[in-house]
Amino acid sequence: MAYIDGVLVPVPVAEQENYAAWTARVSPLFLEYGATRVFDGWGDDIKDGKINDMRTAVVAAQQENVVFSWIEWPSKAVRDEGWEKLMADPRMNESGQPPFDGTRMIFGGFAPIVDISIKNGNPS
Repeated sequence: MAYIDGVLVPVPVAEQENYAAWTARVSPLFLEYGATRVFDGWGDDIKDGKINDMRTAVVAAQQENVVFSWIEWPSKAVRDEGWEKLMADPRMNESGQPPFDGTRMIFGGFAPIVDISIKNGNPS
């Protein structure tokens, strides 16, 4: 069964292009080590919550935006092995310093409980 890594990270608005370039450099490594998809989305419609929201969850400053990312893997076993190889791959360090404060990044692994999509016009 598929497995998903989910990520929220605050990125300075002025660093949007640098973030996109950085993630374009590292994302192919995830695919090389077994991921089937890497997605990064720049916050476009993030509402303020009454108690918590995406911005407060990552302690985003006024001049920062939230990036929502996920990495799809065919299974948790492939994901665990892939991450181990990624962390040992020197190309990860060669990709440059990420343009965000990683100490405020929130991430975790998720086992799907519902997975419905439209393919060729039919729910699957």
